[in-house]
Amino acid sequence: MTDFSHFHMLHVALMLCCVIGFVVSFLMHRKAAADKAGLLTEASVVQTPRARLFGGMDNAAIGMVYYPAVLIGSFFLGNPVMLVAVVIAGVLAALVSLYLAYSLLFITKMSCPLCMTSHALNFLLVAILWEVIITAPR
Repeated sequence: MTDFSHFHMLHVALMLCCVIGFVVSFLMHRKAAADKAGLLTEASVVQTPRARLFGGMDNAAIGMVYYPAVLIGSFFLGNPVMLVAVVIAGVLAALVSLYLAYSLLFITKMSCPLCMTSHALNFLLVAILWEVIITAPR
């Protein structure tokens, strides 16, 4: 496989993760909105304080900005500044996911397949970005 086709496959994988991440974030944001409107009939992680880590904004709304931003940034990974910015964003998202996954499993103790999907995507994005860095032509 040529360097170009390897990078192309990594780019496709990264874009797919971003699209899935956006859909998951949208679904969680919709659930948070339903909770705010008093429409949820069951307990949900969107009702916990950890569902709004940054300034009271629900985490899913942040994901709805983060994933498209990474997707757009992925078209400019040949620019070292953009690569560093996307990698930093990815690592920060993975660290937040690590905290939230721990919280979900050991504190909240609630099932949330969408949450775990988002966390897995964030870890996968970092792995893909790492592969981009180590295989980038010099």
